[in-house]
Amino acid sequence: MPLLWVLRDVLEMTGTKFGCGIAACGACTVRVDGDAVRSCVTPVSAVQGRAVQTIEGLGTVEQRHVLQRAWVEHQVPQCGYCQSGMLMAAAALLGRNPDPSDAEIDAAMTNLCRCGTYPRVRAAIKSAALELGSPLRGRRTSRRA
Repeated sequence: MPLLWVLRDVLEMTGTKFGCGIAACGACTVRVDGDAVRSCVTPVSAVQGRAVQTIEGLGTVEQRHVLQRAWVEHQVPQCGYCQSGMLMAAAALLGRNPDPSDAEIDAAMTNLCRCGTYPRVRAAIKSAALELGSPLRGRRTSRRA
């Protein structure tokens, strides 16, 4: 059984979305041991004994994750369907690279967004990196893409 169905149907954690079912769109992205993983094609047996984080574990309403705050600040979500997967991919990126370049963001963010908010995604990731304390601190801009 794919991890996605265990999350959604067994554990009733519906923040992770089903998109394409072939790992192409990224709507189902979760973090496994910190890495971005497409849960629609990941057998649940492959994550046994590993740390799985979904959007439900990224932040709370009371205390949003830095990426969630940046997503709002830069007005990233439109329809919102892809956002949980985007946020999890971005969290994985910043977890391994706290100061990514535009090219590194583009390479890591392979999730598809029908609304086309990619420039805003990049701006939000850079904003979150600054808030997390990257060497660029102090040069923050609030430009919206």
